[in-house]
Amino acid sequence: MTTIERLWEDFQLPIRDALHFADGNSCDVDLDSDVPSGLRVLAPFDLDEMLESDPSWVSSVDGLVAVDLGSKGLLWGGEGSYGSEGFIARLTVDRALIWAIFFTESNPFDRIQLSGNVATFSSTSGFEITVDIDDPRTQVSGQLGSRSG
Repeated sequence: MTTIERLWEDFQLPIRDALHFADGNSCDVDLDSDVPSGLRVLAPFDLDEMLESDPSWVSSVDGLVAVDLGSKGLLWGGEGSYGSEGFIARLTVDRALIWAIFFTESNPFDRIQLSGNVATFSSTSGFEITVDIDDPRTQVSGQLGSRSG
């Protein structure tokens, strides 16, 4: 079991703007309203190394919104321990982690709009993150068509 899977069992994520996969791969991310997806995926980093210096540098997360994907699992968005934190995630049917993205300054995510394999997660402070739910590293254009109607 990877470090991120162990943290997820307790509904915890590291306090760092980052994308984590269940296989243990992690990348820094940046909220960026200048790119269509609202998100920039940056360099990979070693989560074990990060937590080695301070194992308590984690936030408890709690879901506020979910979209059932049937046999493909669940999309989940919500908040961290502090008011400014937010997270988005894709889980298996059994609620095991596939991937999660944590933000320290997004505020909680409370809306999800799904169109095919593309989801837009919206936070209470107006941030919108649009990702391919199969691989959130893939750049997609933001603003799903049904939003403008």
